[in-house]
Amino acid sequence: MKSRGPAPDQAADANPASAARAIVLRQLTSSPKSRLQLSQKLAERNIPHDVAEAVLDRFEEVKLIDDAEFAQLWVRSRSMHKSLAKGALQRELAEKGIDPELAQAALDQIDEGTERRQAKELIQRKMRVSVDLRERAERDKYTRRWVAMLARKGFNPSMAYQVVGEAIDESLQEN
Repeated sequence: MKSRGPAPDQAADANPASAARAIVLRQLTSSPKSRLQLSQKLAERNIPHDVAEAVLDRFEEVKLIDDAEFAQLWVRSRSMHKSLAKGALQRELAEKGIDPELAQAALDQIDEGTERRQAKELIQRKMRVSVDLRERAERDKYTRRWVAMLARKGFNPSMAYQVVGEAIDESLQEN
């Protein structure tokens, strides 16, 4: 097995700036990252804070790190592929160190109509033909389950109750 050079910690001791650049480039190759995520990765690899900040500043100057663009991409991707609503996306962006103003600008891509449509699609996927929603107890049980599922995905509780109620009403009319 070929050696790939010194371990990251040893490389950081020899030339921390070079090691930091390599780490950041490797991280950005796999997927977009926020500045905070990259800063945390450099800290894990024992890169001195001042060196890490200098390298991250340079990457921002040349637009390889852009938290605003990261936030826009993150919101589009997670909304489309995971059907997450603004509430959940806002929490995720905060965890990734995105400035609240940048996060809000990214979240503005999602309108209420889109969220409502996504919530309805999620509920329709969960509805089973074998569930008898004509019985009050069953209807209440599934309402709680579906509203809780939507809440975990960041949907506003009042919208969740409305969408679940509408989906149940439509289901009852079809049967």
